[in-house]
Amino acid sequence: LIQKARAVPPAARGGALEIEAHDAWDADKDLQRLEEWREAAAYGYRDDKDLGPLDMAVPANGWSMGVWNFKREWLAIRRAIRFGDMAPASGWANAEAGDGPFAGIVRILRRWDLNLDDVLATFNVQRLTPSKVQNPTDENTIRLRQELSRLRLDNDAVWRREEERVEKMKFLLEKHKDKQSAPPDTDLAVDYDTIKTYFNSPLLLKIPYLFLCWLLDVLYNERPIQRFWFLETVARMPYFAYISMLHLYETLGWWRVGVEVRRVHFAEEWNEMHHLFIMESLGGDQAWFDRFLARHAAIVYYWVVIFLFLISPTWAYNFSELVEWHATDTYAEFVEQNKDRLKRLPAPAVALEYYNGGDLYLFDEFQSSRPAESRRPNIDNLYDVFVTIRDDELEHVKTMSACQRLESAMKSPNAAAAAAGLAPWAEPDKEEEPAGAK
Repeated sequence: LIQKARAVPPAARGGALEIEAHDAWDADKDLQRLEEWREAAAYGYRDDKDLGPLDMAVPANGWSMGVWNFKREWLAIRRAIRFGDMAPASGWANAEAGDGPFAGIVRILRRWDLNLDDVLATFNVQRLTPSKVQNPTDENTIRLRQELSRLRLDNDAVWRREEERVEKMKFLLEKHKDKQSAPPDTDLAVDYDTIKTYFNSPLLLKIPYLFLCWLLDVLYNERPIQRFWFLETVARMPYFAYISMLHLYETLGWWRVGVEVRRVHFAEEWNEMHHLFIMESLGGDQAWFDRFLARHAAIVYYWVVIFLFLISPTWAYNFSELVEWHATDTYAEFVEQNKDRLKRLPAPAVALEYYNGGDLYLFDEFQSSRPAESRRPNIDNLYDVFVTIRDDELEHVKTMSACQRLESAMKSPNAAAAAAGLAPWAEPDKEEEPAGAK
């Protein structure tokens, strides 16, 4: 509707217009109403006054961006120490309550920062104040954040769900070992080949996978949004690593068969990036410690996947399949535990723009197990957002499983549709006949 409103010429906006199902449609009125709704649905975690290089179409030079980010993170560290932004409610370093394993260190650092504030004040430097983003005054924003803080995730329930899924997969693997696909009445929504690749993981992959899951349980206990933000920050890196290695092999002239898989990997990273944006719009990246941990872990994870891919691409893809399965189970448990509350919360604007926008080419591209344009999520609330993310993760599982099968090169869904003449852009242009021609 916003796109339609903006497309209407200003001269035509004064009267009633007939657009699709709207008998009398006032563009200005609907545009204003939708913009007001988006503002009311905002969770207020975007500080548009201090975006620095983040608001530039082309990045600045590395030195300028590094200096700007250092200043931003320096203030964030000081605020974390002084005002408890670093302290998760689980007691990891709860400076506000005075407990937690690092509370003593935080108290010492707080005293040092107070002294630093006094010294800087003598040079007319403004004293440190709490973040306005983390301390909103708008009543609607406060209410939405309070609802978000009540969302829960039971780690034990996630593990039980994963164990039940694995047992069901083992049963299907044994029962239908002579068939090519699992029976259609199962709720796993994956084919027989996907089930088989899950059990191809060597112990070398299972150990770091289990350690990663355990670490997430410990660090992000009762903090599901922050956990998801960490997960999505790290989850983007394998696809970047795959593209890097495939590009290297192509450049060296070692490999060029099935290059379309790079298109699929880019679309997968694009999908995970929007999951990340959604979690940021819900405040998942607000704690300095979470940002520090996630971004450094992502860099380490990138090089781990590069090393794995160098040894065995199948291992690299299999490890990602394990992680994506865990993400699917985690999101599934989360939406089940918080169904009613999530349905009362609005979907963030970034989710509406990604899933219900007009450009869904890349959304189709990463779902290699289904035809293009066969999946179109309907987003009405935050519950729909998380259900859709859960389903996205399952599509990643299928794609990672398909990448482990060496019998044929992967085709992108859009390329397959174009080859079959099914895609809209694949239809030949029809020449208009002259007026009066039969």
